[in-house]
Amino acid sequence: MRERTDVLVVGGGPAGATAAALLARAGHQVTLLERERFPRYHIGESLLPSLLPVLDVMGARELIEKHGFVRKTGAFYGWGGQEWPLGFDEPGRPAAYSFQVIRSEFDWLLLQHARAQGADVREETRVRRVGFEPGPGSGEGRDRAAVEASWAGVGGAGGRIGFAHLVDASGRAGVLAARQLRTRRFHDVFRNVAAWTYWRGAAPLEGAPRGAIGVFSLPDHGWLWAIPLHDGTLSVGLVTDKRSFQQARAAAGGSLQSVYDDALARCPRLAGMLAGARQAGPLKTESDYSYVSEKFCGPGWFLAGDAACFLDPLLSTGVHLAMYSGLLAAAAIGSVLRGEVDEHAARGFYETAYRHAYERLLVLVGAFYRVHDGRDAYFRTAQALSSRDQARLRLHESFLDIVTGTEDLHDSQTDAVGAFLRTVRRPGGDSPARGLGGHGTSHMLPLPTTPRQAVAGLYLGLDPHPGLRRAPSQPV
Repeated sequence: MRERTDVLVVGGGPAGATAAALLARAGHQVTLLERERFPRYHIGESLLPSLLPVLDVMGARELIEKHGFVRKTGAFYGWGGQEWPLGFDEPGRPAAYSFQVIRSEFDWLLLQHARAQGADVREETRVRRVGFEPGPGSGEGRDRAAVEASWAGVGGAGGRIGFAHLVDASGRAGVLAARQLRTRRFHDVFRNVAAWTYWRGAAPLEGAPRGAIGVFSLPDHGWLWAIPLHDGTLSVGLVTDKRSFQQARAAAGGSLQSVYDDALARCPRLAGMLAGARQAGPLKTESDYSYVSEKFCGPGWFLAGDAACFLDPLLSTGVHLAMYSGLLAAAAIGSVLRGEVDEHAARGFYETAYRHAYERLLVLVGAFYRVHDGRDAYFRTAQALSSRDQARLRLHESFLDIVTGTEDLHDSQTDAVGAFLRTVRRPGGDSPARGLGGHGTSHMLPLPTTPRQAVAGLYLGLDPHPGLRRAPSQPV
C-alpha cells in the first residue's frame, strides 16, 4: 500500500464507495480501506427514487439497471387503520422508480465501480486508529487536523498511511465519532428492535404499484415491512419498541420465532400474502438506536453515512443518506483539492447540508409514527421526539423546508412534528397525506444545485465533476 494518498476512505459501503468513485473519477488519488471481503450480507433492501440522480453523477446508473434488481415503482401503506398506494410516477417526483436490492450485491457493485474509476480499494483491511497532527488543541480531533491512519490487513500486514482528507464511512462502528472522538449522541427516540427473515412462494401485494414495498402498522406495537427481491424471496421484517419486544419475548418463553409469527398473524394483509409461502431461513435481529454526531466534519475529516448518524428503517432512508453524504463529501473535498474553495468553507457547506438532510428526515419519521393507530399510546410516545432530542436540532427550519409554501405555521416553533402532521392530514380524516412517507416525494433532499438552494453561501456544481460554487452575493 502507498504511504500517502490525497483521500483516504474508511469503509466500502454505499457512502464510502460513492465518495471514492466520484473523487477517483475526478482524477484524485483515492485509497479505500474496507474491513470485510465483499460481497457481504447487509440489511436494508428498499431504495428511494432520489438515489437515481446520484447514480447518474457517479456513472453507475447503467451498472445497477443491468443487474436485474426488482424495479420499485411505488409503495403501499397499511398504516393507522388506512390503506393507500403511492406511485412514483405522480407529478413532482424526482424519478418514476427505484430498486429493491439485495444489499450484498448492490454494495459489491458500487465498490467494484469505485475500483473501476481508479480508487485503490483494499478489502479485509481494518483502520485501527486515526492520527492527528501534533500541536495545541482542546482535545483530539477537535482543533487539530487528521493526517494519518494506522491499518491492519490479512497475514499480519499493517502500517500507516498519510492523507490530505479522510472520509470516515465506517458505518455504525464509527472509527472516529464512536471510538475515538466519542462525539456520538443517542436520541431518546426510535429505540426499536427489528426481526426479519426471507420467504419463498409469497403472493404479490394486491393493489400495490409494481415492485412496491409494503409497510403495515400493527394495531398495538410496531410495524411490518415486505420487500420483493429479484432472487424470488420476500424480505419480511418486524419493528417494535424495545420494551414491547422484551415483554412479548418473555411471554413467549424466549422464542423469537413466536414473537415474529404472532406479529404476522395480527396483520391480515401480510398473513394472506404468506399463506402459501415458506420461511427460507432463520430470523435475524438488530437494535435500531437513533444517534447523531456532534459534528459531521472537522479539520481533515468528514463523517459519511451511518458513521455520522443513524435514523430508523421506517422510510428506507439509510442508503439515501449514505450516498447523498458521499456525494456532498466528494464535492467538498474535490473543490478543496482543486483550490476552488478553502477547507473551512467546504466544511461549513457539508456540515449544514448533511445535517439539514438528516433532520428533515427525522421530522418525517417522527410525524409518521405520530399517526400510528394509537390503541396503545406507548408505542407513539416511545417514538416521539423528546425535549432533549429537540433541544439541539433545527426542527423549525427542517419543518419549514418540508412544507414550504403552506400557511398558518405559527405553532411550528414549539412542536414542529405536530404542526407538520396537522398540515399534511387529509381534510376531515386522520390518515397521512399521500407521500408523507417520503418515498419519492419532491421534498426528499433535492440536491442543492442552484444559487437559490445555496448552503452556507455555496451550492453544488455537477459538471464535469461534483464541486462547490459560490452563490452570487444577495442585495442588502
